[in-house]
Amino acid sequence: MPKLKTRRAAAKRFKKTASGKIKRNKANRGHFMEKKSSKQKSNLRKGGYVAKADEKRVKNMLAS
Repeated sequence: MPKLKTRRAAAKRFKKTASGKIKRNKANRGHFMEKKSSKQKSNLRKGGYVAKADEKRVKNMLAS
């Protein structure tokens, strides 16, 4: 079984925490920011965590 390569696109989007969870950024921050409320923009600045259902898949993509 060869080593798994890291998917570079995933490596740029996700970071591992010390406890093993995976951090991510929120979606909907690309453009059209003038239409969004200050509250919504403030909440988009904060990160989030990958859902339990997707965690295994993302860890496999990071493969490190």
